[in-house]
Amino acid sequence: MKSLTPVAIAAGILSFAARPASGQIDYRNLDDGRPVATEDAYSIERFGFELLAPYRFEAVHAGAKSHVAAPELEYGLLPNTQVGIRTLLAAVSDAGTTDWGLAGLRVFGLYNFNTESAGLPGLAVRAETAIPVGQLAGDAFSLALEGIATRSWGATRAHINAGVRVGTDTDISSVDTPPRWQVSGAIDHTFLRQSLLVIGELLTERETNGAPVEVNLSAGLRWQWEPTLVLDFGLSRRLASNGPDFGLTVGLSHAFAVRSLIPGADR
Repeated sequence: MKSLTPVAIAAGILSFAARPASGQIDYRNLDDGRPVATEDAYSIERFGFELLAPYRFEAVHAGAKSHVAAPELEYGLLPNTQVGIRTLLAAVSDAGTTDWGLAGLRVFGLYNFNTESAGLPGLAVRAETAIPVGQLAGDAFSLALEGIATRSWGATRAHINAGVRVGTDTDISSVDTPPRWQVSGAIDHTFLRQSLLVIGELLTERETNGAPVEVNLSAGLRWQWEPTLVLDFGLSRRLASNGPDFGLTVGLSHAFAVRSLIPGADR
C-alpha cells in the first residue's frame, strides 16, 4: 500500500541514525497488543526509544476480516514516564469488498508510580487519545484511561489491566477502537536463560454501550532475538458469542538511544 511507504522510510532512517542501546533487555516489557492486550506496569528507560512494527489479523464468524499494521514509536521522556505515537494502517474485507487506508493516530503516555515491593505491586496509569485521521478512522476523538498492576514471583509475573473509554459511541472507527470498558488478567513466565517470555491472557470487554460482552483467551511469546531486537507472536480465540473468531499478532521491536539527546553523553 502506498500509505505504508512514508512510514517505512521514516522507520529506516530512524533505525540507521540511532545509536543502539547496548545490552538492552526488552523481552519482558509487555506493550499494548504485543503479543496480547495486557501491559505491564513499567515504562521504557529514560531517554530510550523503542520502534515497534506490529501486525494483527482478525477474522469473525460472519466472514469479515481485518489486517492492521500499527508502526509505533515510544520515548522515555522522564523517569518512569514514557510517551508514544502510533499510526494505524488497515485493510478491512467484508461481503466481497475491501476498504484500506489510514485508520487514525494514537497518542499515549504511561506513568509508573512505583517499583513493586513486598506489600505493593508495581502500579501505573496509561492514557491514550484516538485522533480521527484517515478514511477508516471515523469522525470522533476519544480518550481511553487504564490502570495497570504487576506482581512478580521470580521468573513468573501476574498483571491486571482495567480501562475505560471516555466519549461518544457514535462516529468512532470500527478499526482498533478502544472499547467502552476492558478488564484483563495475564500471567507470564521467563524461560531459556531469560531470553524467552511466554504469556497467557483472559480478556473481557464491551465495545460500546449496550453491545454484547466479549471474552477472549490469548497466548503469546516474546523472544530476545538480539540485544536490541525482540520478536513477538500471539494467538487469540473468542470464548463468548461475540468477538473475533480468531486473531493473530506478529511484531518486531527495536530499542535504541540517540546520543545527542542524552544529557552529558558527549562529555
